[in-house]
Amino acid sequence: MNLLNPVVISIAVMIILCLLKLNVILSLLISAIVAGIAANLSIEQTMGLLVGGMGDNSQTALSYLLLGALAVAVNKTGLASILAKKISTVVRGNKIAFILIIAFITCFSQNLIPVHIAFIPILIPALIPIMNKLKIDRRAVACALTFGLKAPYIAIPVGFGLIFQNIIRDQMIANNIEVTTSMVSKVMWMPGVGMIIGLLVAVFFSYRKPREYKDVILEEFSNDNEDLKMTRTHWLVLVATIVAFIVQILTKSLPLGGLCAIIVLIVTRAIKFDEVDDLMNGGIKIMGFIAFVMLVAAGYGNVLRQTGAVESFVNSIVSLVGQNQFIGALLMLLVGLLITMGIGSSFGTIPILATIYCPLGLKLGFSPLAIIILIGVAGALGDAGSPASDSTLGPTSGLNIDSQHDHIWDTCVPTFLHYNIPLLIIGMVAALML
Repeated sequence: MNLLNPVVISIAVMIILCLLKLNVILSLLISAIVAGIAANLSIEQTMGLLVGGMGDNSQTALSYLLLGALAVAVNKTGLASILAKKISTVVRGNKIAFILIIAFITCFSQNLIPVHIAFIPILIPALIPIMNKLKIDRRAVACALTFGLKAPYIAIPVGFGLIFQNIIRDQMIANNIEVTTSMVSKVMWMPGVGMIIGLLVAVFFSYRKPREYKDVILEEFSNDNEDLKMTRTHWLVLVATIVAFIVQILTKSLPLGGLCAIIVLIVTRAIKFDEVDDLMNGGIKIMGFIAFVMLVAAGYGNVLRQTGAVESFVNSIVSLVGQNQFIGALLMLLVGLLITMGIGSSFGTIPILATIYCPLGLKLGFSPLAIIILIGVAGALGDAGSPASDSTLGPTSGLNIDSQHDHIWDTCVPTFLHYNIPLLIIGMVAALML
């Protein structure tokens, strides 16, 4: 296996720079240039590929900005505070119950109401005072949020989960292995169990000790509603939020859902016309960085793909494997981890991996079910822990609202350790047993 492959070099640079706490956007830009140079591309060609690929995440970036504005409106009127108070009443000071409720609510964002990370900037900032009062380690909450964003779509064929499992099915069929969605669902619950194990370890062991945070009052998330009773404005904001969800589900356009919600707020005067600029500025302030990271991440992924280094890297493992299924499965999963860390998308990694893993899996004697596990887990590995993944960027956007939660050390590293290790182990065991 060629360790001087542009993919290996570039992702190693990205990980090192991020761990050294260099700005994520700068880390991605530098890593993209390193990948291009290592693949004998000029800097001009590399930047062209990077900028050209940024459009792949433009819809996601716009969604984040509009939903950030909606989050400001929800919190400014005190609606999120009412929900936060209800949650506080339910948990009654029980830190573990609080964290598990967050994980449970997050699961709905992938299947029951498939809005992905859209709810995080709306709900989580309002819960920060409760977390501070209970001295909850936010790394545990980051793990809970990432669990809810990943485990359901890996294991359950509903909402985003159906999309993910259908991608696995379609890509395997395209590479001459006939499988059905039911076959994919039959085995993909196994890595979901690994995610549960990782969550429990994070909550009950790794981050159970109290952690102190300063109480910071933010203008965007302050409100003057003392009694926290539902008013006409609260109901209108709630309606706007529901409109965002419904429009997104019907049109499959998250930006359109966010825009419709804001229009409802303006038309009903839940938000005054002269407050719209403050609303949008607040949305840009809390979600603008995340939006730009997603744009640059898409460009970085395009550079990696266009160099051809991904395919050559995956092909290079063939000579090392021979007929050894154990080594073959391990290398296939580790390659998936590396590629997904760079691209930052499980969904985007599957087509790349399936092209090579299907013929390689058959050559090594793996069954179709085992190949499903290898492709699915290899695609999921790295999504938790990648600095460029929305599964980590989303939690950080809510938890770092008061600048006391580091994206790399408080979100990426904890989620990487607690989810990728059990996913790797279960992926190995399942592939060898099926």
